[in-house]
Amino acid sequence: MNLLDLKISRPGLWFPTLWIYLVPFGNQENFWQSWLFWLGLFFVTFPLNYLVYGLNDYNDEKADAVNERKGNFLFGAKAPRSHLDGLLKKITWVILPFVALFTYLSGFKMFLLLVFMVLVNIIYNFKPFRIKERPPFEILIQIGYVTTAFFATELNNLEILPWQTLTYLSLFAFQAHIAGEIMDIEPDLKSGKRTTASLLGRKKSKLLMLTLLLVESFLVWFWFKDLVLALFLLVFSIWLVLDVFIFFKDKPYTLPQMKLFGYAINLSAMLSMAWVLYSGKLLLG
Repeated sequence: MNLLDLKISRPGLWFPTLWIYLVPFGNQENFWQSWLFWLGLFFVTFPLNYLVYGLNDYNDEKADAVNERKGNFLFGAKAPRSHLDGLLKKITWVILPFVALFTYLSGFKMFLLLVFMVLVNIIYNFKPFRIKERPPFEILIQIGYVTTAFFATELNNLEILPWQTLTYLSLFAFQAHIAGEIMDIEPDLKSGKRTTASLLGRKKSKLLMLTLLLVESFLVWFWFKDLVLALFLLVFSIWLVLDVFIFFKDKPYTLPQMKLFGYAINLSAMLSMAWVLYSGKLLLG
């Protein structure tokens, strides 16, 4: 293991698994005093994302080679084939001890959940399924991210999340994935990779993302009465309207702009995580 493996896990994109893992703790007091909380939090950073993005990179060498935003800790590595050839073995050695430990701690239900998480990533990346190139299913399968919330509740013996919360988290996962596809339209087209964004084009993809954001904002206000998070999503929606119709329109982002957006998204994710934990509103509390 080396720094290239850390890059493969894309620390700049750890925020979806972290965000979803933390949601079930919104109405819990002193949850940070539990070592199980910290163990689970660690797992959803490097180990889980090493699995998710490692399997992705193993099968995406051609697209990554022409993707200028890759090759850093924010958006992921540009790993040579010599490194990728040993990646599956490394992922197995990283993940298996956690599967054994969490099964010992939480039982057979946890084992089935972890196996399901692995299977979703295999179906997403490998033939004959390779859902990642079967639009729009590559977006819909992002619902697999919601298993991170089930992992949190099972490991920490928390209440199962309301269906409304699970619905919102699914929309959050869809929207986050579309944002990445929009940035990757050019390299995906060059490498022949089919995605929803490469088929729709940049402007229509942004409008799809805008629609999801507006739906999220409405549901957060309607279901959870969370005006703060609803306004946060609405501000993001307003920025996207300006992006589509005034600033960028159908033009691709430059690399510095993509990096700026990446840092801004991480900052906004941290702020919204803090609010979700403080308010507990996403649990209908």
